Amino acid sequence: MQLVVGKIGRAHGIKGDVSVEVRTDEPELRLGPGAVVLTDPAAVGPLTVESGKVHSGRLLLRFAGVNDRNAAEALRGTVLISEVDPEERPDDPEEFYDHQLIGLDVVLLDGTLVGELTEVVHLPYQDLLTVKRPDGTDVLVPFVTRIVPTIDLENQRAVIDPPPGLIDAAQAEVVRGEDEADDADDADDAGDARNGGDADDEGDE
Repeated sequence: MQLVVGKIGRAHGIKGDVSVEVRTDEPELRLGPGAVVLTDPAAVGPLTVESGKVHSGRLLLRFAGVNDRNAAEALRGTVLISEVDPEERPDDPEEFYDHQLIGLDVVLLDGTLVGELTEVVHLPYQDLLTVKRPDGTDVLVPFVTRIVPTIDLENQRAVIDPPPGLIDAAQAEVVRGEDEADDADDADDAGDARNGGDADDEGDE
């Protein structure tokens, strides 16, 4: 089975390094030195990771045979793909490969169907689950334990406990901070004072 594990971004420096948008929870395994990855477009690869490092929060990789900035820039936008045994599972039981999650039914705690999990979006600081609702619209659900407490692979479902407004915007709660509340109270007081003043002025006339 093939898994998307990254996407090449801009060239970095003049020696062939490229920034990589990581799309795997196991970059040290899938994108570590010596790893061979397939590519999309296929004609660009396969590529062998020669070295890697983290710079300013970004993963930088250098591939064998890519020795200058021009060659690195030519790889921009290339999707990196790993061959994975379909039966392989992450070592951590709380982690999952994307292919395990795609297609799961997404339900609320009470069993109400929300939709189908269609994609796992890997961002630098958080993963998101794309859920396609029955009406065809998509909802992005943060993939954190508080919101997604249960992944039940046996029954092919993901149980979510979304905060108000995440699934249905009409249920969103507006929480006003203390400063905002004080400002609103001040505005009300000012309005009352203005109304009272107008009445007094009219009375004097």
